[in-house]
Amino acid sequence: MALPGDLSSSASQQKGVQPSPALPDTAAEAPLEMERSFAGGTAVYDRRSSKSMDDVVIVGACRTACAKAKKGAFKDTPADELIFAVVKDTMRRTGVQPDEVEDVCLGTVFPPSSKRVNEARMAMIVAGFPPSVPVYTVNRQCAAGLQAIANVAAGIKAGFHKIGIAGGVESMTTNPLDWEGSENPKMKEHEVAQDVLLPLGITSENVAETYGVPRELQDVFAAASHAKALAARELGKFREEIVPIETIWKDPVSGEEKKMVVEDDDGIRPGTTPEGLAKMKPCFKKDGTVTAGNSCQNTDAAAAVLMMTRREAKRRGLPILGTFRGFATVGVPPKFMGIAPSLAIPKAVDRAGLTLDDIDIFEVNEAFASQAAYTCRKLGLPAEKVNPNGGAIALGHPAGATGARLTVSLLHELKRRGKEAKYGVVGMCTGSGMGAAAVFEKEDGEEQ
Repeated sequence: MALPGDLSSSASQQKGVQPSPALPDTAAEAPLEMERSFAGGTAVYDRRSSKSMDDVVIVGACRTACAKAKKGAFKDTPADELIFAVVKDTMRRTGVQPDEVEDVCLGTVFPPSSKRVNEARMAMIVAGFPPSVPVYTVNRQCAAGLQAIANVAAGIKAGFHKIGIAGGVESMTTNPLDWEGSENPKMKEHEVAQDVLLPLGITSENVAETYGVPRELQDVFAAASHAKALAARELGKFREEIVPIETIWKDPVSGEEKKMVVEDDDGIRPGTTPEGLAKMKPCFKKDGTVTAGNSCQNTDAAAAVLMMTRREAKRRGLPILGTFRGFATVGVPPKFMGIAPSLAIPKAVDRAGLTLDDIDIFEVNEAFASQAAYTCRKLGLPAEKVNPNGGAIALGHPAGATGARLTVSLLHELKRRGKEAKYGVVGMCTGSGMGAAAVFEKEDGEEQ
């Protein structure tokens, strides 16, 4: 069977920006309407043009390793320790002084927001940031880390600050996925509102069944994710982006504490094959196609990027990893949550003044193989352009950090490819039926 990007359909042959895909509405199909996102106003995100000194650029990008929740390397590591590591290393990489940062935004999903922002505030102070540097958190479900980057970019573009840090963090060991909703009885009377509370695995089953993503294809997609991630790790591709963390790990049986340095993603499974995955039982429906093997892993991790204007980067003589070129959010019927990237990606690409053909790398979050494969097919994305170093099925999905993690990995891969790549996209669905995407442009070598 062909890989997801090789799937063809009449709709997927057009590589440019496409109209909104139609979604089923009982017996009839009704087109999905996309609401415009005004994160700072559309004027914040310039369409493709000659480089401006007011462009928002990224000069530093790093992440922790991704560790399996509850049993991985970070199961005994507090979230604030992960935040501490990435914000401190971001400053080390760039030489920018902590007191020069004017705002910090971190995506996070599952813990109480007041608790997490206090953890972030304390971690920054311990990392050497003076109390004068503020921090806040943002929650757009699984796209929280990407939204944090968009928020800081919008603030810089609007002139609120010149230098900011954006990123995300999640400890799914400490704060596991707990899908809660309103206790208002009026909400229970509305079917679509209740769909917000559907288990995410059921929404994946809905996508697979409604849009024809068979079990075999899901397993092929998942096996490819592990194979690509394993190859990337063995080639040392993640070395530059991962911040090693010295931490304590407690043996769950003996209680013995062990010091260890965590510098590798621990969810990658060598030897994963479609045939092996085909033996796994469905998780969410007795006769379903979604399994633990073709779904993302719950993960503990953090990531961060340092952003500023091009003018500020040039003044400081800092190499530029990439320019923030566009951002878009969409909403979809909650029961089809996973199809959102197929709308968000072309919307963000169009806002950047580009077409899908212009994009060299697509980092499509692999919440589930069903929805990621659907996105690739719907948009006609070539397999070789999608998740070249694996995705969340192999590396994990630390919800609040994933958007930032994808951005960090994308920027480093664009840098590695030199003149062979220029534009990259991060696209993701989110719980409750939303999606987001962002476009980044790598700085040409002679312009560094």
